Order: sequence, then C-alpha cells, then structure tokens
Amino acid sequence: MGVGTPADLVECVALGVDMFDCVMPTRHARNGSLFTRDGHIAIKNARFKDDPGPIDNSCSCPVCKTYSRAYLRHLFMANEILSSVLNTMHNLHFYLDTMQRIRQFIEFHRYDELLADVRRRRSPAVEE
Repeated sequence: MGVGTPADLVECVALGVDMFDCVMPTRHARNGSLFTRDGHIAIKNARFKDDPGPIDNSCSCPVCKTYSRAYLRHLFMANEILSSVLNTMHNLHFYLDTMQRIRQFIEFHRYDELLADVRRRRSPAVEE
C-alpha cells in the first residue's frame, strides 16, 4: 500500500493490484501540489498569480468549475485554511476520477489504451 501518483495507480492496476491506500493526494494538497492529467502543478509558483484558468481543464470537480488558479494561489500564499480544503477536494476528486476511468477502460477491454496514454503523458512534473 502507499502507492502514490495517479499514474502509479494505472501502472499498478496493470500489474494486478486492486487495493490502494495513500496519503499523497491530501498531503500534496496541503503543500500546494495539485494533480492534473499531465502531472502536477505547484500552485505557489508566480506564473499562476494572474491565471484565470482552472487547475485542470479536463477536470469536472467543483473546485475546477468554480475557482481559478490565481485565486487558489492567493489562498495558498495567504496561508488560508480554505486553500488546503479546496486543494484536497480537487486532488481527491482527481484520484476518484482516475479510478473510475480505470474501471471503465477495463470494462470496455481498452485498458492498454489508458496505460499507453498515461505512459505517454508521464514525464517530469508540469511545474516543480
């Protein structure tokens, strides 16, 4: 247990693992690291100061639908507890969405496509 990133989950399922337990989504959220389909972003980085976009354009979580990267960065930089709450909501949603996608790809016998996509996208973090 203690498997980490969403990409790790996809890789581990390919190896037959079917149970996960990890603090990574919440710990990373509290430290301003937010998961996206292309890796993770560090919301504290100055490049997000005026960024009106969501954390991840492909995410359907309430945080991505409501708040901009600029606002989330402001909360984080101001040490607002709401930063940890919203970041955690996003990261947990992202993990749950990842597991739902895994189940769908397995159900439709297309898991190899998901695995190939994750491996293609897997690279150093979007923003360290």
